[in-house]
Amino acid sequence: MAELNTIRSAAGTRAAQIDEGLRAHMNKVYGTMSVGMLITALAAWAISGLSITSTPTEYPLGNGEFLTGLGYTLYVSPLKWVLMFAPLAFIFFGWGALMRRGSAAAVQLGFFVFAAVIGVSMGTIFMIYTPYSIAQTFIVTAIAFAGLSLYGYTTKKDLSGMGTFLIMGVIGLIVAMVINIFLQSPAMMFAISIIGILIFAGLTAFYTQDIKNTYVAHASHGDQEWLDKAAYDGALSLYISFLNMFQFLLMFMGQQE
Repeated sequence: MAELNTIRSAAGTRAAQIDEGLRAHMNKVYGTMSVGMLITALAAWAISGLSITSTPTEYPLGNGEFLTGLGYTLYVSPLKWVLMFAPLAFIFFGWGALMRRGSAAAVQLGFFVFAAVIGVSMGTIFMIYTPYSIAQTFIVTAIAFAGLSLYGYTTKKDLSGMGTFLIMGVIGLIVAMVINIFLQSPAMMFAISIIGILIFAGLTAFYTQDIKNTYVAHASHGDQEWLDKAAYDGALSLYISFLNMFQFLLMFMGQQE
């Protein structure tokens, strides 16, 4: 009986340690994601300020505003295609290699650099939408994200099957968006926006559950370096879901300048 009580006590202590470690792990995930979002917002705001001028130039933007030479280079010249597709290339080809070969510090730095590049590419939203509508959409997205992430964390339902389906949907969504770059169809863009909101809402719940399950499955291994990299990987997944929900919602809620 004494041995049984010792085993139960050890099991209870281990479970408490895992719970405490999980809370710290999730805090790292959400904290890293939040810093990434802040970097993106600051980069977008800063680059938009450098890209717009009220002084007449040869690149009129409308409403008495003009693009600077930097703005033209980033958003009108052929460099815009590099800016548009570089983040996708990094996600599909660079991030996996960084996770396998890089240190936890390198993975964290890679995430923050990625967030800054995304911010530069998003500088145009400050040229198109009013600051109020951007802030309003961000708040709505944050509330929705918090609810969906909480659901993913607390639900007992296995979301892995849904995640596989949604990731396939993301690939189809990317293909449709690339096609619509050339078609410029408002109806197609409307459909893409609706589908995009639903897909990334689902992925928010899925990724949260997956981050939790991954930690619980590997916590006993004691590899803190791996767990740190897993936290940054989870932060990237949730960051992408949040950002896409925000962008698709902005198409509906945003008021143009």
